[in-house]
Amino acid sequence: MVTLRNKAGHALQGARVLICRPEPEASRLAAAFEAVGASTRVLPAIERVPLPETPEARQVILDLDLYQHVIAVSPYAARQLLERIDTWWPQLPLGIRWYGVGAGTAAVMTRAGLAPEHPAAGFTSEALLQQPTLQHLANEKVLLARGEQGRELLRETLEQRGARVTVLPLYRRQMPSPSADLVEACLDQFQPDVVVALSGETLNNFIALSENSSHNCHDSLLLVPVDRVARQAREAGFTRVVCATGMADGEIVDRVIHCYPRQQAGTTCHPECPDRQ
Repeated sequence: MVTLRNKAGHALQGARVLICRPEPEASRLAAAFEAVGASTRVLPAIERVPLPETPEARQVILDLDLYQHVIAVSPYAARQLLERIDTWWPQLPLGIRWYGVGAGTAAVMTRAGLAPEHPAAGFTSEALLQQPTLQHLANEKVLLARGEQGRELLRETLEQRGARVTVLPLYRRQMPSPSADLVEACLDQFQPDVVVALSGETLNNFIALSENSSHNCHDSLLLVPVDRVARQAREAGFTRVVCATGMADGEIVDRVIHCYPRQQAGTTCHPECPDRQ
């Protein structure tokens, strides 16, 4: 299939895109936008810090063969989990079902030689919970690899379905402390037309970073991951909000290609977003 991005040439020529993802994903996405003509700046509004291995966390990994299901909530969580497993398990135990919340997370596992399940459509906890193999879990053990803090929907729902869930925190998300010069360069000087903020926490941190800026970020087209974050953005005063249709770099770029020219012309880019309440 030929994507919009492949057909578009320089469809975003002249557009200024600010990317608030953590590194290295931010620079990789910036390169994808620049390939279709956009100018970019990177202002990470969230960073991830791996947690040190505690005796309790090590024991969870050593007991990996006791779990029937292992879920990673993000590509970063999957990479951190696989690194720790590799330290203690030269050969992976058999009989485990592996899951990625989205296709990107599943791809990390696939590259490690696993055969993970992931939602056929969607990239959220809600979508993963539709998997047939996660419906009836009486007394089955589930390992949930994630950040130190996060939504509790997966854990709570799986426990309601009878599972014994172990949460394995692998990293901490925190707000970076960029220099005032960097914030000024990315906002006041760059004046972004498009802002990419791919989580609710990223959006909150971006708002905090922009408080001392003279640039009115609410005028920018804001790309967020899901409706839940879109509602959060509208409540914070953003009026031009669109939801991603996928989290791969090409899908994010294609979404902006689809929406940005229409937004500039004052027309709605898609019935699903941006202005659905």
